Amino acid sequence: MRSFTYERAATPADAARAVASHPNAKFIAGGTNLLDLMKLEIETPAHLIDVGQLGLDRIEKAGDGIRIGTLVSNTALSAHERVREDYPVLTRAIQAGASGQLRNKATTGGNLLQRTRCIYFYDTNMPCNKRAPGSGCAAIGGISRQLGVIGTSDACIATYPGDMAVAMRVLDAAVETIRPDGTMRSIPIADFHRLWGDTPHIETVLEPGELITHVYLPKPLGGKQFYAKVRDRRSYAFALVSVAAVIQPDGTGWVAFGGVAPKPWRVPEADAMLPHGAKAVVDRAFADARPTEDNAFKIPLARRTLAGVLADAKA
Repeated sequence: MRSFTYERAATPADAARAVASHPNAKFIAGGTNLLDLMKLEIETPAHLIDVGQLGLDRIEKAGDGIRIGTLVSNTALSAHERVREDYPVLTRAIQAGASGQLRNKATTGGNLLQRTRCIYFYDTNMPCNKRAPGSGCAAIGGISRQLGVIGTSDACIATYPGDMAVAMRVLDAAVETIRPDGTMRSIPIADFHRLWGDTPHIETVLEPGELITHVYLPKPLGGKQFYAKVRDRRSYAFALVSVAAVIQPDGTGWVAFGGVAPKPWRVPEADAMLPHGAKAVVDRAFADARPTEDNAFKIPLARRTLAGVLADAKA
């Protein structure tokens, strides 16, 4: 790990200004992803701004919904009474991810910003446009079983690895931020993560120094809520395919997929196909898929996983 300087921010606005004013600075809170990347010298920040003491660790009522502080741990969020009762898909998604120890440290904001687990991204001997823009993508033509089948590009076929954001996508969450100039904005989670295009190293729409302060969940959707995750081993593994779904008594609802794209993958037109069954939904959601020979199985796997969710919803 390379040497770096460190400071502790007093307010969210101070933290945003500090990152914007220091070349190659990063926020740090739980550090469950950033510290690993620093040890491998994939991330090499010269300055760290500790945001862990900003008081953004509460879950509060906000109109018909709730507002989640960026520093709320995954454990606290998944166990919160209101979340368990009104947003159970979120509890299930969080508990499907990582280990109990990591969930105790991982924060809401940090979870949204976690970086891909592509093996070529983690191997600094291999070309990777996310790690070293313009160097190429070793995954294209390489081992791609875990990687993306839709929303990818000729520059990158990595996936967004998280579970929590997939549930938040089906719930239509909004990410609230503060910029270095003190202005605030709310970003629909549908727009928060970017498709890779020609710049896969730019993963979100956040501006330099912009700090996540909260995540807002709107009025509960009701219905039966599910999070189904298919992985190579039962625990502590990232999804090959995951499905977050909210199904209403009349068979309508909303569905998002994880493990398949650069962002939680939801196609509103596919939601409308839910009464017609899993095949109709997946055919629409993955209509533009470009799988590799290694990962083409993910599309029928998504279909079977959703079919299981729909069968459980009818039980």
